[in-house]
Amino acid sequence: MARVTVEDCLKNVDSRFSLVHLAVRRVLQLRGGVPLTTANTKGNKEVVMALREIAADKITIDNIREIEEARPAPVEPTLSAPETAELKEIIEEAVSFGPAVEVGTEGFSDVDMDLETDQPADESDEEEV
Repeated sequence: MARVTVEDCLKNVDSRFSLVHLAVRRVLQLRGGVPLTTANTKGNKEVVMALREIAADKITIDNIREIEEARPAPVEPTLSAPETAELKEIIEEAVSFGPAVEVGTEGFSDVDMDLETDQPADESDEEEV
């Protein structure tokens, strides 16, 4: 199949609306790590591959649900006890030092700010030279 056309895909799907939703669901699956059902010999993007799978009748409304249900839940990595203890030490050490930078007004002499309101000072209050 040289090119995938909407007409090729519509032979296997009821409407353009269904085609769009099916293709989006398949692209999200592919980006989530689900393997392709057809070979990607040309290095095509996920959208093209999803449309190729739909046109080849390998992905349908029925089996896309099965693929989603069969996909295992992502496993969160766990830390061992020594790694957890080391991480807690690092966090406690970082928190115990407090802020590393003092906040002040040095270096901002060219900015005329009203410190109570954090707004630029009124130009009417300034004296004309």
